[in-house]
Amino acid sequence: MRIAVCDDEERYRLDVKKRIESNFNSLDILVDCFSDGRELVKAFMRKPYEVVFLDIEMPEMDGITLAKKIRSLSESVYIIFLTGHVEYALEGYEVNALRYLTKPVDENKLIEVFRFISDKAKKNYQLRIKEDGDDILINIDDIIYMEAQNQYISIHTINGDHLVRFNISEYEKELAPYGFFRCHRSYLISLGKVKRVGKTDAVMKDGNTIPISRKNIVNLKNALYTYIEDTSI
Repeated sequence: MRIAVCDDEERYRLDVKKRIESNFNSLDILVDCFSDGRELVKAFMRKPYEVVFLDIEMPEMDGITLAKKIRSLSESVYIIFLTGHVEYALEGYEVNALRYLTKPVDENKLIEVFRFISDKAKKNYQLRIKEDGDDILINIDDIIYMEAQNQYISIHTINGDHLVRFNISEYEKELAPYGFFRCHRSYLISLGKVKRVGKTDAVMKDGNTIPISRKNIVNLKNALYTYIEDTSI
């Protein structure tokens, strides 16, 4: 994830950079700092950022003007304003600002911002499959579980099932960051779609019962606890 912090005061931009890197060091992130909005625009045009933190009150180019330039370059970038003046909030609607954070930035508020962005990214992630010769995109949030059937995988979603020729171990690797768990050699389940866990199986929210390997019971419960804690921040 490419992140930019633009503030004419060094102490504030370095503080935001430090807090991001210390709280999210497990993520693949790059944080660049800028003291001048014009330099940020130049860098953004070379290679866009996914998240930008902008001070509103800067001498050469104020944050609102800077945000408008950045929004003209990207509809998907997340814009977070750094300010102590709530009267700027209405102007922020013009550039679809995600949030306003008061300086110095509160760590818990920063965590909330990244939790929102992370959840949004997970919900927007799509799995590309080939079915009957056609390329199909499946929203990751729609998948309930996957079942291995010899050389094929049956993907069960809230909108119906898909049968693809693939290896469940590969899906396990791809989907692990998005809350999926291999509870059985033949089953990969979405932790967010689990309704209840028994001694030998899990009941999914669509009513289907999925077997759990004996060795995976404890690991599944731990994964569920972690998933619930992460998504409740």
